[in-house]
Amino acid sequence: MADGPAFASSSLPRHLVRGAAGFGALAGSVLLLPVAGPISLLLAPVGLLALRGCPMCWTIGLVQTVSMGRLRRSCTDDGRCELTTAGAVASKADPADGGPR
Repeated sequence: MADGPAFASSSLPRHLVRGAAGFGALAGSVLLLPVAGPISLLLAPVGLLALRGCPMCWTIGLVQTVSMGRLRRSCTDDGRCELTTAGAVASKADPADGGPR
């Protein structure tokens, strides 16, 4: 698995602008077919480029962008991983250290 978010943008407004441009271009390419004919399909690649390839990838990136900085994944040497909030104080100790769990 990757260390950082694979689909996240650097900011939420930037990600939303990319989504509006991408989905707008995709919708426009289909909705403008009766008016502009097949030439309107040239908007489809523009929409896919703005969405970085696929609408689902953009959606995953939206979730990652919103959660970026709020959730932390910490893994131990024995392969166990936990997902915690970034502001949470590590009050749990590892049972191997004899601390409370």
